[in-house]
Amino acid sequence: MEEHFENIKDSREILFISFVSMLYNSGIQQLGKIMNPVTGKIHKDLVGVQSTIEILEMLREKTQGNLSNKEKSMLDSSISNLQLNYVEELESEEKKEKAAEPEKKSEQESKDEKE
Repeated sequence: MEEHFENIKDSREILFISFVSMLYNSGIQQLGKIMNPVTGKIHKDLVGVQSTIEILEMLREKTQGNLSNKEKSMLDSSISNLQLNYVEELESEEKKEKAAEPEKKSEQESKDEKE
């Protein structure tokens, strides 16, 4: 009987880690780091990844004190990795916007001169 409960515990741990892994992979895909297997395209969804991170953080909060070391480690590393990549993507987007500003200004100045 004890072995049966141990098997259930092991299978629950596997399911939990699989669930966190699924959310993590979704976040990585939303960051544009991997291709969407359905569309075959890479697409960034920074709002979506922000929601995914929040879901993982909520999961960590609600399961605090109830996770095995493996589960906690997987959850913590998934959140940290997504957060770091999210910040990198935000910074990258800001740099692209700043680089595009001079081009927009010169285009506007050209239009203004023509008028």
